[in-house]
Amino acid sequence: MDAPHRLRTDALIAGGAGALSVVLGLVTHDGRAPDAVGWALLLASAVPLVWRRSNPVVVLLAMIPVLMAYHGMDNAHTAPMPQTLIVLYTVAVTGRPLRTLLTGGVVLGAMVSVVSAIDAHQGLELLRTSGWIIAVLFFGVDVRFYRRYVASMVERAERAERTREEEARRRVTEERLRIARDLHDLLAHSITVIGVQTSVASHILTVDPERLDREAVARALDDIAGTCREARAELRTTLQVLRTDSHESEGPLPGLVALPGLVRAAEAAGATVELSVRDPAEGIAPATGAATYRIVQESLTNAVRHAGPGVRIRVAVEPDPGSGALRVTVTDDGAGRESSGTGGSGPGFGIVGMRERARSSGGTLAVGPLPGGGFEVAAVLPLPGPRDGSPPGPHDAERAAADAVTAGTEETAR
Repeated sequence: MDAPHRLRTDALIAGGAGALSVVLGLVTHDGRAPDAVGWALLLASAVPLVWRRSNPVVVLLAMIPVLMAYHGMDNAHTAPMPQTLIVLYTVAVTGRPLRTLLTGGVVLGAMVSVVSAIDAHQGLELLRTSGWIIAVLFFGVDVRFYRRYVASMVERAERAERTREEEARRRVTEERLRIARDLHDLLAHSITVIGVQTSVASHILTVDPERLDREAVARALDDIAGTCREARAELRTTLQVLRTDSHESEGPLPGLVALPGLVRAAEAAGATVELSVRDPAEGIAPATGAATYRIVQESLTNAVRHAGPGVRIRVAVEPDPGSGALRVTVTDDGAGRESSGTGGSGPGFGIVGMRERARSSGGTLAVGPLPGGGFEVAAVLPLPGPRDGSPPGPHDAERAAADAVTAGTEETAR
């Protein structure tokens, strides 16, 4: 129906049907040979085929009176069959089956009635050969169903292609966010530690030049070099995904075993850190371990940055028997923060990143200052499964996070 140059193509089809009708009118003898009026009616019956695709039913209705007049003159009854079959096929292939059934019944009834009124024998012969007309109608219906099936398959393939493209864009966006979070956590932690260590070395050099503590300066510089090496190695691992299509070279995700390294870096910056880690008996998923590592890393960075180098920090990672989840709490005794998760001068992405980390593994995060001073970060991350075999729900995780904050507050108050 939407083929290019369809009017020109149908004009050629109409000309071919008219020529074939003339040949059949000359060679068939199932009626008298057409006279001048008969030839005119025969050729006129093929002309409407030029518009068969635009208005197939109108074309059929225009052909019926011409063909009835032709058959009424007892001309060769087989001659107009080409245009008759073509218009019936067009009606069948472009309309609903019910319309095709009604159209076929009307056309057959009219043709058999007219021919039988002239010659009963010819009427019976036409009724006997009407199977070709029925076959053409069924063929048109079958082609219509086949085209609709092909169109649905093409639409489904296009929809699947769009879905794949959207999924690819979504994965690219998620990967960018993951890399952005990793870079933020890594650079914020490393730069904060290096800044504190540099301040210590500068203080040693300027406070009393006459009594220079070379060993302390060398130790501070060694700590800075070690922090730079660790940051460079982790940065290389983080950005490896940008250099290759394979995920096999990304290296293992940081987990609970890497927490002592974070503690050493914070202690090198002047903080006092107490670390308590209890591995769950049922194990821990890599995504949960990575989320725990990043939350602890960002919490230590914020504590060193905002609470000062002499801050005391307590890190506890342990399973919660009540909720069947992993509870991560980082508490410091600093004087609090004016703007948590920032560099002190404006809004940042520290706490937002920690919330995204917790949410990406199905957990929750609660942060806030403590009544007696200091700050606490409490995260509840799901484990592979609780003891009763059912996964923890979101309300259980929220209650566990609230319990973590409450417990830490009461402990600090005591």
